Amino acid sequence: MNRLNRNSTTTKDRKVMIFIAMSLDGYIAQLDGDISFLSVVEMEGEDYGYSEFLKSVDTVIIGRKTYDHVFEMGFDNPHPDKEVYIISRSEQADNGSTKYFKGSLKGLVDELKAKPGENIYCDGGAEVINALLTENLIDEIIISVIPVMLGAGIPLFKSERPENKLELLKANHYDKGLVQLHYKVY
Repeated sequence: MNRLNRNSTTTKDRKVMIFIAMSLDGYIAQLDGDISFLSVVEMEGEDYGYSEFLKSVDTVIIGRKTYDHVFEMGFDNPHPDKEVYIISRSEQADNGSTKYFKGSLKGLVDELKAKPGENIYCDGGAEVINALLTENLIDEIIISVIPVMLGAGIPLFKSERPENKLELLKANHYDKGLVQLHYKVY
């Protein structure tokens, strides 16, 4: 039995989680979508917990623009072993375990949480993340802060959303200067 809403508890609650990197000044990409600033912290054999995180999820929610950008980077399907929902404003044909979704994010999250399964990963972008935060649908956020200030770009958090209270669950720092913060969202 899984959690159907924030007020009920069960033995295995599916959580909607974000695992994302941003610059110290809050940008997830340059204005043109370039994410090369992430290379500042690249280290052979170090993925900052991403592989372990992916083992805890079986479903991915991703915005269409982010999905298209990942596709342009050469990844045909970035999550081939997961059920993927691409959030889109237009009707598109599904492709196997990859489904295009045009409806209510709250309805989708409620439906996913009502089914048995592992956690649900919101793989971006900022528009989808902020829509989920506005609806109070994010349970946990893991943010890797990259030691660079871009000065401009695509901000992770938009100013048009309500206040969200957070509880710090864990903080890690790494040799290359990356700081990773893990929060529970209330």
